[in-house]
Amino acid sequence: MKIIEIFNQKPRVLSFELFPPKRDGNLEVLFQTVEQLKKLKPDYVSITYGAGGSTRDMTYDIAVRLKETGLLPLMHFTCVGHSRPEIKQVLNNVKAAGIENLLALRGDPPKGETTFVPTPDGFKYANELVHFIRSQGFDFCLGVAGYPEGHTEAKSKEEDLLNLKRKVDAGGQFIVTQLFFDNQDYFEFVERARRINVMLPVQPGIWLLTDYVQIEKICHLSGAKYPQALKDMVEPVKADKEKVTQVGIEYATRQCEELLKKDAPGIHFYLMNKSHSVKAVLENLKARGFAFDGS
Repeated sequence: MKIIEIFNQKPRVLSFELFPPKRDGNLEVLFQTVEQLKKLKPDYVSITYGAGGSTRDMTYDIAVRLKETGLLPLMHFTCVGHSRPEIKQVLNNVKAAGIENLLALRGDPPKGETTFVPTPDGFKYANELVHFIRSQGFDFCLGVAGYPEGHTEAKSKEEDLLNLKRKVDAGGQFIVTQLFFDNQDYFEFVERARRINVMLPVQPGIWLLTDYVQIEKICHLSGAKYPQALKDMVEPVKADKEKVTQVGIEYATRQCEELLKKDAPGIHFYLMNKSHSVKAVLENLKARGFAFDGS
């Protein structure tokens, strides 16, 4: 099934994001988590690439295995490290495996590099990748990324929004946002997108805080602010990991409740390959009248 069909059919789309194991590539622990997540009946599960496309083969393997378990995979697909003929070959392989949904991204530079340099005969921007996929006749459902606080490399939010429109005009069909902690950034982002006629579903991305030491890193990588409201909850308990996790659950519940009240088309959870917190958040939301189908 194509993800855009789900957005067209359901008022609230539930999805989770996982990443390939970084150390030994052992997928068994990841798929133990997948079995727990499957009980929550997500509409789709996305699987990321490592920096510089370093986990492309594993991303493909995981996407195929997710499909085999009965889950709908959204495979991240980046410009990094491949020429156009190589990208076309990978797309042919993905299509042959029956994977219908891709999240088309520029991707991060390889580890140790600070700037993105396109491969010879490759692509510099995600909109070029989207255009290429469409120009080659592939009928994948293509998601693209949105950045409520602006991409970290963009000169301004206005420039970043125009980049989003280029991706949409090239053939993107739905938008998944970078994580954020202040809902106002999301609401303003959607409003500004609508003003320039970007009318696609904009699914908000919510990160589940489980570890205090992750906050600074995740904010640096994503460009997200660490708002005072969250600081006030986290800082007093930062030495107690269990309490930090509980704060993360409560804060995410509040975020999701407001987003869904104001008609966000679902939630995309960044899980850090863990299932406990999202299960708790979904239970909280259900108790407050915001159930996803099957939650």
